[in-house]
Amino acid sequence: MALTLGQLRVFLEVADLGNIKDAAEKIGRTPSAVSMSLKQLEEQLGGSLFESDRKTTLTSLGEYVLTVARAEVRGFDRSVAAVQAYARNEIGRLEIACVPSVATQLIPMVLNDFLTPRPDIELDVRDADSESVELSVERQRVELGIAGRPANAGIVAFTPVFRDRFVLVCSAESPLAQTDAPIKAGEIGNIRFIANGASARMHAPEFQAISQASRLMVRNVTSLLALVRADFGVTVLPALSVAADPAVCCRPLAGEDLYREVGLLTRAGRALSPVAEAFSDAFRETIARSGIDALPA
Repeated sequence: MALTLGQLRVFLEVADLGNIKDAAEKIGRTPSAVSMSLKQLEEQLGGSLFESDRKTTLTSLGEYVLTVARAEVRGFDRSVAAVQAYARNEIGRLEIACVPSVATQLIPMVLNDFLTPRPDIELDVRDADSESVELSVERQRVELGIAGRPANAGIVAFTPVFRDRFVLVCSAESPLAQTDAPIKAGEIGNIRFIANGASARMHAPEFQAISQASRLMVRNVTSLLALVRADFGVTVLPALSVAADPAVCCRPLAGEDLYREVGLLTRAGRALSPVAEAFSDAFRETIARSGIDALPA
């Protein structure tokens, strides 16, 4: 019969307390059960652990077993505590890929609530366009993605969280900046249009056609806005992507279905780790109280 952790625990209690009766009370067993456990342990080891039946003095074997048993029990208890902490999402590592607008506008709010009660969590947040986020989740480079609805829905599962309305983005010097009326697709036809990853995914046919006809595609939002700021052309972006800038104007668009759905991307058929599940909940809670157009869970 192999030695058990239970036998070592019993031995430690008897050795620390110096008698079977007190040890039995502490661990919630009968004195006879404690005595039997010690006897079995000694039989398996082939020697006595105590100098006498009073259990007050250890033999040399008992001293050695005490040292080893204490280390083993403490190591096991630390391992159990770590597993329990991981299950309670108190420790762990999470890699996330998200679109830049979420990374800059929303993630700071989420992290404030998420990390404060979990100081031992490790997070790796990477910003990328929706296609790259989808690819990162699909190839399991990250566990969780935050982006628009993926094209490859069979491999990547998508849970919508909120809607972000598209707006026309132009320089403050553009003629389109002078009106407050919603901009129609026809008004953009004679102006240089700069396509981007978000505009390429628009569902509205008239704006999708404008994006597809563009001879210039800029996927990095910082570079894109620099071109708009210089009045090189206009573009269409989700409102969340455009930070306040006096040199750039955002104008509403005329038409229906002019928004993107943003949500959580995960590998289909794969359960989330406890820390990823907790982050997902924190993200939804942040959206719910932010005033953004949240979607039902």
